[in-house]
Formats: sequence, structure tokens, C-alpha cells
Amino acid sequence: MVEIKIELDEVAVVNRNLELQTAFNNYIFANPDVLDRLPDRFRLVILPEDDPQLCWYNLDLLTKQGDQNKPVVIVRMRRGGQIDFAQSRPEVLVPLAV
Repeated sequence: MVEIKIELDEVAVVNRNLELQTAFNNYIFANPDVLDRLPDRFRLVILPEDDPQLCWYNLDLLTKQGDQNKPVVIVRMRRGGQIDFAQSRPEVLVPLAV
């Protein structure tokens, strides 16, 4: 396995993830039909396409904590600035029931 050195302090991680969560919430409010396709209870992991450090950090965090009995919903989206969802919609990856 490749070892990735992640150099982010806790405050930066919290601030960047809050920015992502706020942007995704805005997308959900504008497109509530997305919620119909998501499981009732899930773990949300947002992977920013334009912030590789935070992307790796969030993936690493996923493997280390959380309720393993909940499905994981992964969202890939840009982190930077005002996001124009008409131009760059988040990619929401929903698990399949097996």
C-alpha cells in the first residue's frame, strides 16, 4: 500500500470539510430529488477533486472510524470558491444493496 503524507492541521481539516458540507447541502436544497436515491441512514464522505490532501485525509478517516453498519455515500466535488452546480455537479456514488 502506498503511504501518503498528509500535512493538514485539525483546524484546516474542519474548515475545509465544513465548506464542502455547506456546498453539498446547498446542492441538496436546490435538488431535493437526490435525497430520494440515498439510503435512509448512511455515512457521507466528500472527496474534493481540487484538494488532494483533504481527499486523502477523508478517505483515511473513513477507514479508521464510523459506524461500519451504515452504507457509505461518496460525493466527489470541487471545493474551491462559489460552485456553479449547473457547470460542475457533484458526483454522488451510492452503494448497491447486495
